[in-house]
Amino acid sequence: MSYYKHESAIVDEGAEIGEGSRVWHFVHVCAGAQIGKGVSLGQNVFVGNRVKIGDNCKVQNNVSVYDNVYLDEGVFCGPSMVFTNVYNPRSLIERKDEYRDTLVKKGASLGANCTIVCGITIGEYAFVGAGALVNKDVPAYALMVGVPAKQIGWMSEYGEQLHLPLEGTAEVSCAHTNDKYVLDGRVVTKRKA
Repeated sequence: MSYYKHESAIVDEGAEIGEGSRVWHFVHVCAGAQIGKGVSLGQNVFVGNRVKIGDNCKVQNNVSVYDNVYLDEGVFCGPSMVFTNVYNPRSLIERKDEYRDTLVKKGASLGANCTIVCGITIGEYAFVGAGALVNKDVPAYALMVGVPAKQIGWMSEYGEQLHLPLEGTAEVSCAHTNDKYVLDGRVVTKRKA
């Protein structure tokens, strides 16, 4: 094995787990899961069959990554945050053919105890605050908080809030990296220093 697996973890035959990944206590990884390199799956994590987790993601304790959830490289899933995959579940009605895809793009952070309603995309380096309920697409670099979540600002790739208005035309540099962030309307893009 090119990854670490705690003795209490269950990794079903067929699961793909990349080099240097760590699978901690009481984790269950289903057979169809595809997990990249350098991934950390914290205690009591569940990973479904139709799941892809990119390189260098961190999935903290008590997170279930259900079928049709896709995490790009470097995504952070805070403790006990929640993904869903059926929009209107009922125990008495089979809806496995109605799963909606959820995509979390590169570098995004999902805070502790937040909930991500299925069928949405969370943009690159977006930041979802602890306890937020996200029920619509999130732009790249957006800072989202509340129930339901609303955008209150913009975040740098470094993980600090940028001093930009929510919309308009503006530019700011990250104090840590000197990278420039440009706001055009309601879209932020990064320019290398």
